Amino acid sequence: MNPAAPQSWQLVLADLALILFLVTLSGLAGSETEDVAGGKTSSPTQEPQFAPSQALFRPSASGPDLREWLASQPVDHRSTLTIYAQYQGEDRAAAWAAAQRLSAQADEAGYAVRIVIARGEESDLYASLAYDAPMQPIRP
Repeated sequence: MNPAAPQSWQLVLADLALILFLVTLSGLAGSETEDVAGGKTSSPTQEPQFAPSQALFRPSASGPDLREWLASQPVDHRSTLTIYAQYQGEDRAAAWAAAQRLSAQADEAGYAVRIVIARGEESDLYASLAYDAPMQPIRP
């Protein structure tokens, strides 16, 4: 046996180490990274996180408006108000206007607000108060 010739187990071990490195590197590519300032940035393909609702609000002619309803809820600055507007057919503009009215009331009450609007089988509008993961801006 030639002592200068590499052993086959050493080549296999080097290949496995290289494969492990590449798999680890590809896994890190899709996760959060730190920017130069030390803050965390999210990947642009990250989906927003929606937590289970603490409380739900549905507009009603006989009930309180959103501002009054929010005043009756426990104050927690970690919570986010998500307004869900669903529209049918060509009612998108009306659903968007209704969601914006609710958003303005929530903004006046000091809540972080986001709007989710989508086409559906019927028109609907409601708001969910929850501990959603905060949305981070996507930086170029």
